[in-house]
Amino acid sequence: MRIGQFGKVNEISIDAIRHYMDLGLIVPEKQGGHYVFDTSCQKDLELILDLKGMGFHLNEIKKIFHYKNFGQFTDYERDAFYQSLFLDKYEKLEQEIKNLIEMKNRLKGKVDQLSTSSSGSSNTLGIELSVLDILKCNKCGGSLTLQDGIIKKNQIVEGKLTCHCDQVYLIESGILRVGSSIESNNQISLLNNIPEYIQETDPLYLENMNKGLHWSKRKLGQIDLHKKVILELGSGVGFFLRNMYQDLPDDCLYIAVDHNLERHQFLKSLLERTGSKRNLLFICADFLDIPISKQTVDLVIDHSGTSNYSFEHESFLLREVESLFKLDSYLLGSYLAFKNFSHKSKIESKYRDNFTDSKIKQNIRKLGYIPLEDRISGSIAKGGKYEDFFVQGEEIFSYSFFGKR
Repeated sequence: MRIGQFGKVNEISIDAIRHYMDLGLIVPEKQGGHYVFDTSCQKDLELILDLKGMGFHLNEIKKIFHYKNFGQFTDYERDAFYQSLFLDKYEKLEQEIKNLIEMKNRLKGKVDQLSTSSSGSSNTLGIELSVLDILKCNKCGGSLTLQDGIIKKNQIVEGKLTCHCDQVYLIESGILRVGSSIESNNQISLLNNIPEYIQETDPLYLENMNKGLHWSKRKLGQIDLHKKVILELGSGVGFFLRNMYQDLPDDCLYIAVDHNLERHQFLKSLLERTGSKRNLLFICADFLDIPISKQTVDLVIDHSGTSNYSFEHESFLLREVESLFKLDSYLLGSYLAFKNFSHKSKIESKYRDNFTDSKIKQNIRKLGYIPLEDRISGSIAKGGKYEDFFVQGEEIFSYSFFGKR
């Protein structure tokens, strides 16, 4: 029979048959321009499939065929090497089975853990009473007084702070609200679904983010954070804070500022479920309305604040809030920079300065920060559903800075 029929009868592809022919495992007779497959070919194919069923690879099968074809009517099956082909394969399969069983048991344990895991213990994160000392009215700079406060374990979870100038700040579920917050649109709500964010974002973009996150975490580890005040501008859903939350000392204060209430609520709920207690102050406010005393902050974390602010402002955010930083403060920041701008760019011309690495470095230098270390990431040509601030033809990278005044 011809190759097509031979493949059909044996339910095997023509490509597989040709591969076996190339290896010399099946040797049909050629008549004219066609190959003819006889009973000998059929027996060879059946032996190939039988040996493959035992786990042999084609190169191993080829050795066995050599014995079969050249050792006819000899006692080749008694040959030690020939027998070792089968004994070795048996021992390898035994080890593979053992490994697979071990992997299966580990995987089963993980599946059981995932299906039965609960949030466990949780802590309510409110505003520590001691934090009231650094809170000031963002209008007149006056002290704030707590009214109608609900306090649990020395933390304010509900209430309002008032100033003599009649300015009022609400505390709702442990979050200090200044002015009117921005409500999440559908896109931001979806961002809270981290698995979807990962699936909808370009892998190379995520890889760059991950490398930058590890770099920043190592730099943070070089600072003694005990009794320090840390301010993060633009905490968002907490990619940064969640990765160093457990490493924060109990006696430092971490101030997370974002103008979106739902993002704060999402991040706060995640941290509460860890069961670990850290001194956090969630402030829902515009960056220019942060109600804390001047020269309070020991470390500024600027991983997304300035870049997000620059989409709609010509000024450099850090310069606008500089009065909050101590004269010897640290800066740990990461900034979006464009290698080029397309004529179809989504960044308006008047805002582009703060998306160039030269301007970013210049602004940081004017603030008096001396670099201890900095880095430039690889360039990215696309982001994803939630990182759609650059268009085809543009490339971006991130400039990361760690320094001290």
